[in-house]
Amino acid sequence: MDDSLDDGEGATIELTRPREIRWLSAARSHVGRVRKINEDNFMERGEIGLWAVADGVGGERAGDRASALVVEALNRVGAPQTAAGFLAEVRDNLQAVNRLLRLESAAGDDGRVIASTVVTLLAFGQHFACAWAGDSRLYLCRNRRLQQITRDHSEVQELVDAGLLTPEQARTHPRANVVTRAVGAEDMLTLEMVQDQIRIGDLFLLCSDGLTKMIEDEEIAALLALRPIEAAAAQLIQTTLERGAPDNVTVVLVEAVAAEDG
Repeated sequence: MDDSLDDGEGATIELTRPREIRWLSAARSHVGRVRKINEDNFMERGEIGLWAVADGVGGERAGDRASALVVEALNRVGAPQTAAGFLAEVRDNLQAVNRLLRLESAAGDDGRVIASTVVTLLAFGQHFACAWAGDSRLYLCRNRRLQQITRDHSEVQELVDAGLLTPEQARTHPRANVVTRAVGAEDMLTLEMVQDQIRIGDLFLLCSDGLTKMIEDEEIAALLALRPIEAAAAQLIQTTLERGAPDNVTVVLVEAVAAEDG
C-alpha cells in the first residue's frame, strides 16, 4: 500500500506508519536489611504486554500470600484480543482475589485484614494503561524526564493533597505505610487507571514503596540512564540496600524499543 496522500494541490504528503514495538524488561526484588520475609511479588509477561508489582500487608506470612495471589491471578490473564477486553480481564481477576482475601480475613480468629497493593502496566498496540491500588508506583521516563504516573492511595498523600504535609514530611511521617486502597482491604476493590500513548524509547518503572522511601525521584531518573536496563534495576536495589533498606524492595523496568532494532 502506498503510504502517501495528495493534499489536493498537487503536493504529496508522506504518511508514517506507527513503528512496531518490542519490549525489554528487567526485574529485581530483595527482602531488605530488616525484614525476615519478602512480602513483595512481581511478574513480567512481555509476550502479552503485562507487568505488575504487588506489596503485601498483614504480617506473619499473610502479606506474602496476598501478593502471591495477586500475581497468580494476573498470570492467568490470557493473550489480549482487544484493549478493553485486556483491561477488563485484569480487573476481573483482581476482583476475584479481593473476594478471596476478604473471605480469608473474615474466617480468621483476629479479623486481621489480609491485603496487597498492586500496580499493573498493560501494553496493547501503541497505547499503555496502568491500573493500581495502594502506594506501589509506576513511573515513566521519557526523553530522560521522569514522571510519576500513579498517585499514592495513602493517608499521607491525602494530607499532602490537603496542604497539611509537604512531600518531604510525608516520607518520614509515622503513618507513611498506611494505604487507603489495596486488594483485600474492602469488600469492593476500587482500582484507579490512567492510559496514554507509547513512544519508542519509553522506559517504565514499576516499584514497591521500599524503593521510593529511600531514593529521591531525581536519583531514580539518573540511575535509569544506565544501560542495559538490567544494570539499572540492579543499581536501584543496591542503592536502597546501601541506605539501610528497612522494607522489602522490588523494581520492574520495561522499555519500549523498535522491533526492527533487534
